[in-house]
Amino acid sequence: MAFRPETLVVHADYDVTDDKTVAPSIHYSATFKAADAAEFAEMSEVPQHPRNYTRYGNPVHERVKKIMAELEGTETALVTASGMGAVAATLLTFVSAGDHVIGQTRHYMSTTRIMDEMLRRFGVEVSFVEQDDPEAFRRAIRPNTKFIMLETPANPLLTLTDLEAITAIAREHGVLTIADNTFATPLNQRPHDLGVDIVIHSATKYLGGHHDLTAGVICCSHEQAERIWKTHITLGSVLSPMDAWLLLRGLRTLPMRIERINANAQALAETLAAHPKIEAVLYPGLASHPQHELARRQMKGGSGIVAFSVQGGYAEAERFVSLLELPLNAASLGGVDSLVIHTAAMWAGTMTPEQMATAGIPLNAIRYAVGVEHIDDIKADVLQALERL
Repeated sequence: MAFRPETLVVHADYDVTDDKTVAPSIHYSATFKAADAAEFAEMSEVPQHPRNYTRYGNPVHERVKKIMAELEGTETALVTASGMGAVAATLLTFVSAGDHVIGQTRHYMSTTRIMDEMLRRFGVEVSFVEQDDPEAFRRAIRPNTKFIMLETPANPLLTLTDLEAITAIAREHGVLTIADNTFATPLNQRPHDLGVDIVIHSATKYLGGHHDLTAGVICCSHEQAERIWKTHITLGSVLSPMDAWLLLRGLRTLPMRIERINANAQALAETLAAHPKIEAVLYPGLASHPQHELARRQMKGGSGIVAFSVQGGYAEAERFVSLLELPLNAASLGGVDSLVIHTAAMWAGTMTPEQMATAGIPLNAIRYAVGVEHIDDIKADVLQALERL
């Protein structure tokens, strides 16, 4: 029987273990015993065996993998200790010196760094193109292109990538496509349904949902998972059983949280767009978003990030953040509590001025990661801060 996401997150993993518990057990063991030499040999030979050695797999990992594969519509999934662990294991699996890869000019900052610095250092050619121009990807493809790395909506200005158009181009040339779906979540967007081969998440964000874990997820085919897993166990980005358990618990409420966060973010974006002290608001759910029609076509909801610019410059943006009383001034996103950052202040520590200019990050930009608080309280707090500017 085919279940909807609200049911999948609660029941999809119940057949993974046979320990008879209703609440999932935390298998806090680095290694697992075999009954005899024959069973030990079998445990050692089977990739991703959940009861051999936790760097290879763990019963709690299996439960998370089952739910995530169902949510993203892929054959299977892998888990890692962080989102960047998932990105690194995936990208390093599919390239060698002399290969060429394509990325976007806007990515999560560490994804840009691994492509722009690490891959180049290892002899991989890298091209970055504007993600809102599918033909730019076609022009960038070379005979030695191995993969295209996508991210949509992209951090921090919520630029969208036309997944269907770009994956069609990639298939014409036999090029692998990888997409970071962290900002959207599988509740708002399913890249695999639009042709993407491998879907990556920083599960630290919406999937966990409570700012209490770090984890990554890779959703893909069985063949791709076996290849990535070999890289993953070598790199050692192992998800702890406790964080896997916390992620599993977070997934149970993902649909409810995303429904509330979508609604809150949409209402906040509309409120900001109508305020005279706001220069610009970027949110996929607004008709004013330059790619609103694309958002309507490939997303079910706008998710929880609202990017906007207050009137003035760096100092005014900094003061606005300090005047807010409700959101925490902290990095990350996707939890039950709202977080806010002065975008330029955060990115200045990890990007050069040239990279920030290329990414189009204004000095007066704010990134508001909306939580599940009452929307009237969120709006009232933002309005009082704007009044005091």
